[in-house]
Amino acid sequence: MPSSPDSGGHPAARKVLHVMRLPMGGLFRHVRDLVAGQQAAGIAAGVVCAEPPDDGVSAKRLAELAPKCGLGLHVIPMSRLPGVGDAANIREVAALTDWLKPDIVHGHGAKGGLLARFAPRGDRAVRVYTPHGGSLHYKASSPQGFAYLAAERLMRRWTDGLIFESEFSRAAYLAKVGRPGAPTAVIHNGLTEEEFLPVPHGDAAADFLFIGELRMLKGVSTLIEAASMLPRPVRIRVVGAGPDRARFEAMAKAAGPAVRFEFTGAMPARDAFRLGRVVVMPSWNESLPYVALEAAAAGLPLIATRVGGMAEIFGPDATSLIPPQDAAALAAAMTAALADPERTAVSAVRLRTRVMAHFSARLMVEGVNGFYDRLIETRKARLVARSGHPPVPRATPGLTGAGQ
Repeated sequence: MPSSPDSGGHPAARKVLHVMRLPMGGLFRHVRDLVAGQQAAGIAAGVVCAEPPDDGVSAKRLAELAPKCGLGLHVIPMSRLPGVGDAANIREVAALTDWLKPDIVHGHGAKGGLLARFAPRGDRAVRVYTPHGGSLHYKASSPQGFAYLAAERLMRRWTDGLIFESEFSRAAYLAKVGRPGAPTAVIHNGLTEEEFLPVPHGDAAADFLFIGELRMLKGVSTLIEAASMLPRPVRIRVVGAGPDRARFEAMAKAAGPAVRFEFTGAMPARDAFRLGRVVVMPSWNESLPYVALEAAAAGLPLIATRVGGMAEIFGPDATSLIPPQDAAALAAAMTAALADPERTAVSAVRLRTRVMAHFSARLMVEGVNGFYDRLIETRKARLVARSGHPPVPRATPGLTGAGQ
């Protein structure tokens, strides 16, 4: 792991507080992997988040995270939309930073970024922000986009460093928010070693598999429309939970008798991979989706749209990506996968090899920790230049374990 020049091999960042909203999906997965990797690197990490949704899987994962949080797991009420509750959340996070005295406060997503940047006082912590899509998904011309992006511009002055999970996200930030007022880095999401073990499927596997949150942005409606265009009967399993499930189930029933949809609810990705032969990601918007990396690492063929950082995952094979919200193009890709399973399998092997080389959790954690250290050293140099004296080390609360 990169370390600061004068640290004697030890990281400059010794304590990190991660702030996010909903403990589910790729953003939560990213934070969980960072906490585990930072713990292994000798960095005490804590997490602030909202209560998990009532889907069983998220609650279980949150409980599994708690023992790894040396600075505690702190669950507080948070709303998705901006509101008066944000002021109370800012005060709570500010109190936590005063008590825990982290070197880094790292906000993830729009809500986590707001709280992480407004809560710390003065020079008490370096404030890092990773959008994970979030505000960057909105169009500047929409009322919500105008408000969110205006807030992002305002918060540049309270941002000490920005981490983007893809070149696409950095380009979106430059186009929609403007020039950052702080150092930036592109650090791709990554997978652990065990996730590169192939996942076999049985004879009962469906032809196609969707895994993700059940909301319009994920393109399930496009998948249903495309399935109705296929020239032969197919089975499609839809794995996930979300606010639009009932709407998608009604659409699936109207797709015709030749298409059989099965909605299974949420489950871990590697369990879901056994249920289908080809993974379909028809998303309308993404940042750098974990499920794409996980499917590729497990050896499954992947049909996906050209959104977010998907082209960075596919590399030379990015020409196979299809336009979002194009049901005819999706139907053509699905038909081709059914017609030539050998070619489909070869493309899956090639994609798995690329993901193994470029998207590991080890590289991700080392990159994030090294970026932290550079920001801390820059702040130390600035404080020394301002005062003429080195900064006095802050006291460390005697915290061990979680739930503090």
